[in-house]
Amino acid sequence: MGSWQLQEAKQRFSEVVRKAHDEGPQIITRHGDEVAVILDMAEYRRLKGGEPDFKEFLLSAPDWGDDLEFPRNRDLPREVDLGW
Repeated sequence: MGSWQLQEAKQRFSEVVRKAHDEGPQIITRHGDEVAVILDMAEYRRLKGGEPDFKEFLLSAPDWGDDLEFPRNRDLPREVDLGW
């Protein structure tokens, strides 16, 4: 696993990406603190797993049919003083 200072990673970005693909994750540091990691896309997809995208998430919601009701408040709106 490689480690790069942020400034160096910016200057040699293509090399960082190539090494992530060929050698594995590349850690990016700023002021000595690990702040980011560059991963090969296949590794990212493996780690991400089978999480559904937002559309799949919405479509996977249970079918409530007609069982779900949202009662509506029938009160009149409140008076608002506009100062005129």
